[in-house]
Amino acid sequence: MRFFETAVAGAYHIEPDPFVDERGVFARTFCAETFAEKGLVERFVQTNTSFNPRKGTLRGLHWQDPPKGETKLVRATRGRLFDVVLDLRPESPTYLAHAGVELDADRRNALYVPVGCAHGFLTLSDDTEAFYLVSESYSPDHARAARWDDRAFAIAWPFAPTVISPRDATAEDFTP
Repeated sequence: MRFFETAVAGAYHIEPDPFVDERGVFARTFCAETFAEKGLVERFVQTNTSFNPRKGTLRGLHWQDPPKGETKLVRATRGRLFDVVLDLRPESPTYLAHAGVELDADRRNALYVPVGCAHGFLTLSDDTEAFYLVSESYSPDHARAARWDDRAFAIAWPFAPTVISPRDATAEDFTP
């Protein structure tokens, strides 16, 4: 696996090193030992999947407050999506910075979202599926959301969403 730093401290765009032969492709997409060597979370307690039939579906920006903060490892297992990590850690040198990465099922790449960061994505194709490894169980009492188009973040989404949940559409602007 190859790890590329993003504009958010501790967030990585991860690409596999595929082995290709006449049978097809084999690639390691997660290794606890490799993640631990890089100082990343290597224990995940929950997996989530999100199927989105329509291009332009937006999910996010979501996070969980302490003590239930989550680290996520996100990849597209079908289709393509624009995945965003947003730094909400006041002590971070990249506080309120964000990074966007196109995740593509054909590339098998991933985005590592560290604890204390918000996450969201916009589907770039119909029938897109996202798969997440998550370090903490879902806790409704700690779940938070911020507006995807909050001016404080200035996220350059590829285009405006066409499908968005009422929760995400009515999320408030972020207040530090």
